[in-house]
Amino acid sequence: MVDTSTFDLRRYLRGSGQSRGVWIALAALIIFGLVRYDNFGGAYNIVSFLNYNSMFVAISIGMCFVIMTGGIDLSVGFVAAFSSVCAAYLSPYGIEVALPGGILAGMAFGAINAFVIIIMRVPPFIATLATMLAAKGGALVISGAETISVDWGTNFTKFGMENAFGILPWSIVAAVILAIAAWFILEQTSLGRTVLAIGGGDEASNLMGLKVNRARTFVYVFSGGCAGLAGVILASAFGAGQPLEGIGWELSAIAAVVVGGTLLTGGLGSIPATVAGALLLGLVFNILNFENGRGTISLSAYWQMVIRGGFLFAVILLQTRVVGTKQAKG
Repeated sequence: MVDTSTFDLRRYLRGSGQSRGVWIALAALIIFGLVRYDNFGGAYNIVSFLNYNSMFVAISIGMCFVIMTGGIDLSVGFVAAFSSVCAAYLSPYGIEVALPGGILAGMAFGAINAFVIIIMRVPPFIATLATMLAAKGGALVISGAETISVDWGTNFTKFGMENAFGILPWSIVAAVILAIAAWFILEQTSLGRTVLAIGGGDEASNLMGLKVNRARTFVYVFSGGCAGLAGVILASAFGAGQPLEGIGWELSAIAAVVVGGTLLTGGLGSIPATVAGALLLGLVFNILNFENGRGTISLSAYWQMVIRGGFLFAVILLQTRVVGTKQAKG
């Protein structure tokens, strides 16, 4: 539990060394890829990798805020899918309408989660599971259970397919801006301190006079908005709103957050480490694809998931060893 008399945000972000494992593993994989594969460090691979994984970075950032309060959001995958369909329908009006429309669709589901959890006092696991099913059903209903093609005559697809200022795709720029904003909120505002304090215990937070319900509302609405952004990127980058594409995305987001050192019990978290966790999990697939291309191995997508799970387990063990070593020295 958080010591309310000496609460220090930076100490809870970095003091435990919980996130070191993800940086070690990410650096090791990058070095391995650069040494083993000729085109691994090429501009095409780097930009394609970052562009695709910007969706997972977005939902992982939102999930990190939720988990830091000790909650969970199982709805993000299908909320992203629902938002992608909404963005596809709004694409004839351009990115100026489709982008905020998709994000607002996600935020609406986040607001529902917040209402059910805070006002109706339903446990987050049950509440967001119900919202996940509602988002899935809603996406299938409004799309007719089919992918919805975007309007290629507007600037909507530029968001996911064209570069900003000739450097990086707009989707990557959006993910970077989101990460910076989330980092600032967490480290530099009272809202961020409240989010971490809630994870340490509601009773202690109330005794401190913190606005617990406001912070909880923020994290679920924010998580929904992040999922909405991921949905807009999905529709723009792939040219269609896809009602079933979000299957398993919530598990990827949770995995990225946990790999990044955020405690599932709350009270500890880091946005940079969460981004690193999302990129690390994506990098595993990227390297496996390079191996398949070399003809050294031939792994189906199912075996790649098994290897990814094993790698996730290894990183968590590494984190545990790092934390345990630090505590023993302390």
